Amino acid sequence: MFERFTKASRYAVVLAQEEARILRAPNVDVEHLLLGLAAGPDEGIRKVLAGGGITAATIRESLSRKRSTEPLGEDDAAALRSIGIDLDAVRESLEATFGADALDRAVAPEKPRGRFGFGGAGGTNFGHIPFTKQAKKVLELSLREAIARSDNRIEAAHILLGVLRAPTARTVALLGGDDGVEALRGAVHDLLDRAA
Repeated sequence: MFERFTKASRYAVVLAQEEARILRAPNVDVEHLLLGLAAGPDEGIRKVLAGGGITAATIRESLSRKRSTEPLGEDDAAALRSIGIDLDAVRESLEATFGADALDRAVAPEKPRGRFGFGGAGGTNFGHIPFTKQAKKVLELSLREAIARSDNRIEAAHILLGVLRAPTARTVALLGGDDGVEALRGAVHDLLDRAA
């Protein structure tokens, strides 16, 4: 399927992987695909997204803020509280001991190297970040969107249509809610119609 992607759409997917890596995400998710599109080379897509108030910078900021302000979710915090661990107290203690930005400066330890310098026991993914099921579904839906429009190539716009067809709750929030999703869908179809 990937061979049907245009250069711009491939670049957007690669950017999504890089952005996920930079944001230290364990997986490439739908919001990373959206970020790859917003930062990608397709000027038409960038304009459509910007028309809805969505830019690579705003998406990146939202994803970074989520990661830095709440590395563990509420469910995780509740589970830890149930066994007597208060995350806020732990954070305060760390900041008192190591400085206010201690958690931001923390770097994960490097994985031990194996015999030939490649990964330790248990292997490694060599920097590959896997796609979530939802992100894979978006890429499959981009193919379906292209076929439904009788297009023989998958453009960045088709990926955006896939995002709009199967957004996660977080992506819907980034896109301005259900109304924002519907407005973008119409704008993307208009963009593809003009390009045809």
